[in-house]
Order: sequence, then C-alpha cells, then structure tokens
Amino acid sequence: MSLQEINFDGVVGPSHNYAGLSLGNLAATMNAGEVSYPRAAALQGIEKMRANMALGLPQGFLLPLPRPNLSFAAALGCDVGTDPRLTAAAWSASSMWTANAATVSPAPDTADGKCHLTPANLVAMPHRSHEWPDTLRMLAVAFGNKDHFVIHTPVLPTFGDEGAANHMRMADSHGEKGLEIFVYGRSGGAFPARQHEQASRAVARLHALDPERILFVEQNPDAIAAGAFHNDVVAVANERVLFTHELAFADREGTYDAIRSKMPSAEIVEVPANAVSLEEAVKSYLFNAQLVTLPDGIMALVIPTEAWENVSVRQWLDEMLAGNGPIRKVIPVDVRQSMANGGGPACLRLRVVADPATVDQRFILDNSKADAMAVAIKNLWPEQIDPADLTSRKLAEEVVAARNNLLQMLELPELI
Repeated sequence: MSLQEINFDGVVGPSHNYAGLSLGNLAATMNAGEVSYPRAAALQGIEKMRANMALGLPQGFLLPLPRPNLSFAAALGCDVGTDPRLTAAAWSASSMWTANAATVSPAPDTADGKCHLTPANLVAMPHRSHEWPDTLRMLAVAFGNKDHFVIHTPVLPTFGDEGAANHMRMADSHGEKGLEIFVYGRSGGAFPARQHEQASRAVARLHALDPERILFVEQNPDAIAAGAFHNDVVAVANERVLFTHELAFADREGTYDAIRSKMPSAEIVEVPANAVSLEEAVKSYLFNAQLVTLPDGIMALVIPTEAWENVSVRQWLDEMLAGNGPIRKVIPVDVRQSMANGGGPACLRLRVVADPATVDQRFILDNSKADAMAVAIKNLWPEQIDPADLTSRKLAEEVVAARNNLLQMLELPELI
C-alpha cells in the first residue's frame, strides 16, 4: 500500500456570505455586512486545487453542506428571517474550511493500523455547531472502506473540538510512524479558546495513539487574543519541519524541547516576533499556509497572496529562501474571497495520509473533474450575496439547486 498525503479542499458553497459570525476571527468580523462573491470564491478554490495538482500533489475535495439548514433554525424555534444572526448561521458556508472537518490520524500512528477520522463538534461557534452531522455523513462516504478507515462520532459537546486546525503531525516521511501534536487553548482575552484540552485527549484515545508519540501543547493566550483563533493561524507542520511564529505556544522552549525529545530529526523554523509581529502574522495568514513536500523532495510553502504582499513577511521569506533551511520554495495563491471571511490556504484543506486507491474515487480530483466543476460553478453559483439577501426564498432555492446539481454531476446522490 502506497501512503501519500492527500489534501482534501472544501469546495466553496453557493451560500458563501460575509455575516461576521466568527468571534475572534478578525477578518470575518471586519468584513461583516460586505457583499460576497460565491462564484469567484469557488473558482478561486478550484484554481488552488489545480495548482496543487500541477505541482504533482494528490488532490481530493469535500463538498458544500446543505444550506440554508432550515432544521437548525427550526430546532431553535426560529423561522428564517426572525433572528438575523440565527438566519445567517443557517446559511453559513463555513464548511468550506475543511481543516475543521475532522482530526485525522494516519494508519502508521494507530493501534489497529487504520486511518482514524473524528469529525469536529465545533460547538464554540453556533454557525458551525450544526455542521458535523452532514460532515460525518460525507466522511462516511469518502472514507467508507472499512478495511482502511475508521470514522468516529464527534467528541461530546461538553468539550469543544475544532479538528485538524488545532492538530499537527510530524514524521520523517508521511508514511512512517509520526508524532501527533494536539494544541488546545485556555484563554484568549476577549476571545474564546475554541479547542478544549479534554477534547484533544479524547480524540487521541479514540484513535488509539501511542502515548509516547503524542504531545498536548497549550496555545499562547496572546496569540488567541491577537486573532489566532486556531493554532493553524500561527503554526503549521509537515514531515520533520515545524514552521511557527515565536509566540505560537504558551511554553515555547518547553514545546520545542518536547518535540525534539520525541523526534530528534525535527527541524523548527521559527519566525521571530521582531521580524513579523503577531498582528502581521494574523493579518497576512503567513502560517495558514500549506507546507508540502513536492515529488522531488523539496519542501514548499503555499501562502496567500496577502502574505506575499506584506512588506515584513516578504522580507523574512526572502531571507529564509536565501538561506539553507528546509523550506526551499514559496508559492503564492489567490484565495482572496476566503481570506476576507477569515480562511487561508490551510483552512481550505484537510490532510489525509492514505493510499489514494482506498478513497472513494468520486472525491479524488483530476483535471477533467475540475473542468466540469468549474463549469457548474460558473453557471449556477450566485455571482454575489448581500447579507440582507439571506431571507430571500428565491436565493435559497437557487443555492439548494446549485448544490444538488453539483452532487448529481459528481454522481453523489446519497449526499443530496
């Protein structure tokens, strides 16, 4: 069996809008009430996936969840339109950020030699708390091969779990036994810490991980207060490399020492705060990047164009590339519509180490499928949505029809 890292990007849904529902996500709240462009957003996502395939990387995708979710509003005794925030929550397209879909432990790390996935309960934010039933249903289809995958139900809502956005994995290579790092929060000033330590520990137990190959690390409260609502806004790992901001973790030196003690080959690439401040890191989403190993073995950092255009960030990246570090290429991508709602390249993807042949092939992307998806998006996704439009029955019907059409085209009627 050939284990590879497959990035499963979320297709941006036709209900993509800027309602500003995510407390602590500075971009989302800053752009609240602005007009969004679902068609452009989804096409930017398709182009990002095409670019990864052109680099020689396996690429999968996950699909928009059914929106508006009328049952969510009904369960709260609310008709759509009665309460603007609950209405917006029922319309939220936030499942596009599949880094929050689940926590994934590859087969080399687990006791039974299977890849384990636990959908995130996302209870910290009401607009995301109703995602998991449909996410679970989709994961059960995409990773339905029970010889290779185990799908768990989410951690009980007693403890908030945000999925892979607060989880990192390091290994000498993707197919080897790894070190799984669970990052939780305790406080963040005015902003909530979304990942609970007990949720992280529960996932590690459910996945039957080797206790000697796990770390539980506290996120720096200052990072949360600065707008790093998930760990992946200030740190990202790939194989033996951890790329991190100096202020990512509450106990910086203790975290680095623990990583090195369990994985002597680890390389830590740290961006000092005096070169790129926390505020600039959050604004540019430098760390909300895809750190990937290309087929030739070179490690590349796929960053949003906003990071490439930031003066301090660009200066630091140029100095890094001029050195002899493990990250040898920087590749900017345009995901501006997602960025304006608080999600960069890393938010848009769920990393799964598996043999691509064991995944339901309807979720594996190729150029032909990407072409067909782009045509469907151009024809059916709304060009723009004003948050005031979220009470429109006509728009709701268009959004439902657009998603259903895409699922039918991809021969996934079981998800309609």
